[in-house]
Amino acid sequence: MECFYIIPNMLKDPDQRVTTEIKEYIESRGRKCYVARKDEEGHIIRGSVPAEAECGLVLGGDGTLIRSVRDLGGNELPLLGINLGMLGYLAEVDLDNYKSALEQLFDGAPEIEDRMMLQGTFPGGSDIAINDIVLAREGKIRIINFNIYVDGSLLNSYHADGVIISTPTGSTGYNLSAGGPIVEPTAEMIVVTPICSHALNTSSIVLSAEDVIEVEIGEGRYGRQEKVSLCFDGAEQITLVTGDRVTVRRADQTAHLVKLESESFMKTLRKKMKGN
Repeated sequence: MECFYIIPNMLKDPDQRVTTEIKEYIESRGRKCYVARKDEEGHIIRGSVPAEAECGLVLGGDGTLIRSVRDLGGNELPLLGINLGMLGYLAEVDLDNYKSALEQLFDGAPEIEDRMMLQGTFPGGSDIAINDIVLAREGKIRIINFNIYVDGSLLNSYHADGVIISTPTGSTGYNLSAGGPIVEPTAEMIVVTPICSHALNTSSIVLSAEDVIEVEIGEGRYGRQEKVSLCFDGAEQITLVTGDRVTVRRADQTAHLVKLESESFMKTLRKKMKGN
């Protein structure tokens, strides 16, 4: 690889010391390097990615990498996470090892993992997610009725605090905390997990990546209108009310992640389970 694109996290690298160090190292090895241009809210400016860039280096943690995927939308640029935070599942290279990681990229074409994403359509708009789409109660602490339809047929009704619709990549996030299954990240399927379901026998449901899922906000007790927050990857938040529906399907966009260690997910999973 000859041209790199650094995506910094200004909260974790406020003086750009790490960004500058990595950029200078890349240029000292005779390669080109650009630093992402961001707007006032910290999002990558659309259309600003150089066409010649071959790899994006995301400096931060899993959250920074997820945000970068969302900002880049349908851009095919593969991303490598260089971890400046806690142990994560996506940012696989520790800062101390960035030089050896770059040398691997200089020497040849790395393995690229394609990760499926989700598209959610709601009244008034749509968005994408690499991790999950979450619907959760708003306001007072009370159970909400969520009706789940798959390919037009009613599958189940959850009486719960919320519902998580997760990709395999997102299975180790909120889905896991809510008791959902861990799914190998390159698999192609959709996991539906209730949050604090008011039932003893309610568990996650694993569906085909080709299924179309609809979540309807049910009516509250005594005909009360309920309010629910809809979030994409924990970022955008939209308020929905009783009767609204969210349609979730596999997105046309795919996230492309550079993998330098074939067993990095299993290693990280083992470390996480040990609490290290």
